[in-house]
Amino acid sequence: MKLLIVTQAVDTEDPILGFFVRWVEEFAKHCEKVTVICLREGKYTLPVNVSVYSLGKEKGVSRIKYIFNFYRYIWQFRHDYDVAFVHMNQEYVLLGGLFWHLWGKKVMLWRNHAKGDLFTQIAVLLSNKIFYTSSQSFTARFKKALHMPVGIDTDFFTPGPLVPKKPNSILFLGRIAPVKNIDTFIEALCELKKLGVEFSVTIAGVALPKDAEYEKTIRNNVSAHGLDKNVRFMGPVTQEQARALYQEHALYVNLTPSGSMDKTIFEAMACGTTPLVFNHDFIPILGEDLTILKLDVSEIVKKIQCILIHKNNRNFRNFVTENHSIKMLAEKIVAVCQ
Repeated sequence: MKLLIVTQAVDTEDPILGFFVRWVEEFAKHCEKVTVICLREGKYTLPVNVSVYSLGKEKGVSRIKYIFNFYRYIWQFRHDYDVAFVHMNQEYVLLGGLFWHLWGKKVMLWRNHAKGDLFTQIAVLLSNKIFYTSSQSFTARFKKALHMPVGIDTDFFTPGPLVPKKPNSILFLGRIAPVKNIDTFIEALCELKKLGVEFSVTIAGVALPKDAEYEKTIRNNVSAHGLDKNVRFMGPVTQEQARALYQEHALYVNLTPSGSMDKTIFEAMACGTTPLVFNHDFIPILGEDLTILKLDVSEIVKKIQCILIHKNNRNFRNFVTENHSIKMLAEKIVAVCQ
């Protein structure tokens, strides 16, 4: 099978999408040829049967140029792929779907957002299959939608045998944005300090330009609550840095609400780090003691305190390797595409 992948970035150093290079590598093991069209390319090393073409964001080209390059590539390389796999961005299905169908290509869309609109429904109509990981994804309701593993590189995200966990260490890793509820997390830390609980926190991630003021507010709140000695901000991190953070921290807190299966939670679990999450999709996996049932400061404080005191030692790595590895994901998607 010859596969076309359309994605946002091919760059191992991208703080959000760096993982996708590993996805492409895994798909290449099952395909005769893989052609990748990305909005932006950076650093990567991929097998010889993979070709990468950028729409030009790293060069600062205009949106009109993006679209021109997109149509140029899907036409120019139309004999180099049998299936078009669009990762996350439904816009590419809207732009190319009709052409792909006219040329006899299958169209596969990976979309895992909780919200959708008319354009999402049109993208679904233009797709042969839709892939999702969360039961609360907007696309999960359609008959052509298929539930998929999250796709974690469990050979890369592993516990650090020589890296001891820092006592009472807490990690908060991800985009700095209101949906992540970091402001509520900071309030909980303030209460923990008042209770005399010893802890250290690492906040890793960066805000998009639209959330710059929110990040400024978070940093100001940390200082206002006298938490500067307890909390450090790392900014954006690479996959290697993220793995090191998972390996050295005892607890990973994620307050993103239900609607998507945040892969960072699975990465933390694969590294042997205890997760505490607000996503209710995880209740069957983690139990209620490791799930925030209501976004309430007192509940967050109580559960963090309980985990730190009782040193929760449950190991979820086997669950991730058996159900959500990148190898399993690639095999399932390729099987559907053929």
